[in-house]
Amino acid sequence: MRNILNDLSKKLSVHALAALLMFSAAASAYSAPKTVLVLGDSLSAEYGLARGAGWVALAEQKIKQQNLDATVVNASVSGETTSGGRSRLPALLEKYKPALVVIELGANDGLRGLPVAAAQANLKAMFDAASKADAKVILIGMRMPPNYGRDYADKFFAMYGTLSKEIKAPLVPFMLEGVAEKPQLFQPDRLHPLAEAHPIILANIWPTLQKTIKAK
Repeated sequence: MRNILNDLSKKLSVHALAALLMFSAAASAYSAPKTVLVLGDSLSAEYGLARGAGWVALAEQKIKQQNLDATVVNASVSGETTSGGRSRLPALLEKYKPALVVIELGANDGLRGLPVAAAQANLKAMFDAASKADAKVILIGMRMPPNYGRDYADKFFAMYGTLSKEIKAPLVPFMLEGVAEKPQLFQPDRLHPLAEAHPIILANIWPTLQKTIKAK
């Protein structure tokens, strides 16, 4: 009888251990930090800046400081257009499986005078791809300099608001708010902000980013 009880006790111990390991694995998977994927152009890729000085790196620091359950992957590429982002996004979604995709694209489309409708279609396609991958999207808007013509500049800026309402995604209307009108905050090319401008850029983006991370 004692042997039977000993055998039963050992079996129960083994099952209990297995259950504990399964629970621990599930808990670890559940508590894995969310991935925030930033898909942008040179404004997010730290063009002309020391590594770690751009708004994306500053956002990652702030996420850590506030103990938010997220990590950041910066997949931004200098010169990127909405077409390029649309082509790259599927592989990025597959690789990183982000909970949130921050799309900061369109400036290079505008600087090249590409059709606004085409840019909007590309942004919409990126939203659709992210949604199918169960990721939320934040759109970051831009404005074109006045020398590109009032009509084109107005249509370009309105594109982000129109699309945001259509897809019901959070929008940062203009990432360079408080920067664009200050030439002293730009590099010699007058297109890319200096490092001291990036905390201002982050201040424009952070409220929406923080809220969306917490909500996901």
